[in-house]
Amino acid sequence: MGRIGATEIIIILVIVLLLFGGKKIPELMKGLGTGIKEFKDASKGDQATSKKEEETK
Repeated sequence: MGRIGATEIIIILVIVLLLFGGKKIPELMKGLGTGIKEFKDASKGDQATSKKEEETK
């Protein structure tokens, strides 16, 4: 098994387009972006909390 090339990516994108349709894809990407943003915010919050706990020790 090799790396994923341009042809494979194009095939995957076409399949996704056929499955979800053109109107649904922006909604899926928005949800994905929101999820990533929340994950980053939560991880930053955890780091800030752990730094505050270390300073109080």
